Amino acid sequence: MLNTFKRGGVHPDDGKIYAKDKAIETPAVPAQVVIPMSQHFGAPCTPTVKVGDLVKKGQLIGTSDAFLHADIHASTSGKVIKVAPMPHNMMVKCMAVVIEADGKDEWAEGIPQAHDWKQLDSKEILELIKKAGVVGCGGATFPAHVKLAPNKPVDTFIVNGAECEPYLTCDYRAMVEKETTDKLVTGVQICMKVLSVKKAFIGIEDNKPEAIQNLTEAFKDIPEVTVLACKTKYPQGAEKMMIEACTGRQVEPGGLPMNVGCVVSNVGTVIAITDAVCQGIPFIERLTTVTGDCIKEPKNLRLRIGTTFQEAIDYCGGFSKQPDRLIAGGPMMGLAQYQLDVPITKGASGILALSPEKCQVGEESPCIRCGRCVEACPMGLIPSQLSIFSSCQAWDKCMEYGVMNCVECGSCVYTCPAKRNIVQYIRNAKGQCKAIQRVAQAKAEAQKAKN
Repeated sequence: MLNTFKRGGVHPDDGKIYAKDKAIETPAVPAQVVIPMSQHFGAPCTPTVKVGDLVKKGQLIGTSDAFLHADIHASTSGKVIKVAPMPHNMMVKCMAVVIEADGKDEWAEGIPQAHDWKQLDSKEILELIKKAGVVGCGGATFPAHVKLAPNKPVDTFIVNGAECEPYLTCDYRAMVEKETTDKLVTGVQICMKVLSVKKAFIGIEDNKPEAIQNLTEAFKDIPEVTVLACKTKYPQGAEKMMIEACTGRQVEPGGLPMNVGCVVSNVGTVIAITDAVCQGIPFIERLTTVTGDCIKEPKNLRLRIGTTFQEAIDYCGGFSKQPDRLIAGGPMMGLAQYQLDVPITKGASGILALSPEKCQVGEESPCIRCGRCVEACPMGLIPSQLSIFSSCQAWDKCMEYGVMNCVECGSCVYTCPAKRNIVQYIRNAKGQCKAIQRVAQAKAEAQKAKN
């Protein structure tokens, strides 16, 4: 019996055929890179460079005093030509540093710098990860140095190799190609050492048999690591779903993985950790799938942070036909884009260009109470009701019905015959509820200080 989560889930057409057999390619360094100061979950960074400065590859160009942040580094050498708000693939605009490449692609002094991870203690390893600005590559972009330092005891490390989002295949390529597989093997051991755990799982959906076979062979001499075949069911790669599939443990609503003794990291994150710890290389490039039925030559690319979507698409031959949707990420949780000059960021797992036939977009109509979204929801929520409460601005009801537990996987939207934008309603409700909670907390603290 395949490992999986028990409640809800859907099985959309995975679209992996476009790029799954395309080996990772590395395009030339672009003429300029646009590097946003917000590429992570947490406080945005403040630029440490100004217009006219000459920078080297790997040099720190953005940081913050906030606990929850990830440092930003130059992805090539050159001259800073602009420090200003620029288009971003996850927001309208964001403060960014624009570097005009000098063509030399020279490393900053002291990078790379080899380290033997086996001779380092946990504190030293975490400092290298923090210094490199590593974040979660699956989309959440949580700073890796924070995740690997939980404030509760954990006994299990889990590598999320599900890549359950349709169309995306860069993690799959990382799990079947030798260079990245070797880094994955090292990275898993590094993370286990930092967490002081003796057990690890790598969960991979069973529609990727080559990856399962390759990693089973790669970890054959490390008995503490188990490669698990998981049922192909979306959202198998969601953190809480992956924990349930690998361990049988269920994270309570509103809880964190460490509450059940687990820490979960994406394949790309673990590979970036290896680069950071073993070579002192900052997070300045990532694997990204450029795919869809409107891309001439879908590919899996190793792209410098700051490369524009336009440049990545041009490397793949451009559009074969005009797309109806251009999406950053996958079709289920990605965000539609309205322009091509947005940059690749640390969380950009995919660039997806789809025709109208693939989008299945229809006009939204009232909820017909069919219950399909309830059956599909892996969190056991009532998405239809939450969307109605949100549209009516009934924020107290949204809280009562558990809106903050939604993982925004999009399973409800996929199954909805009324074509309701349920996730958008829920995202709005979550934002409103967070704002209400912040105001209430501020009032409570003010009252406490007054007393």
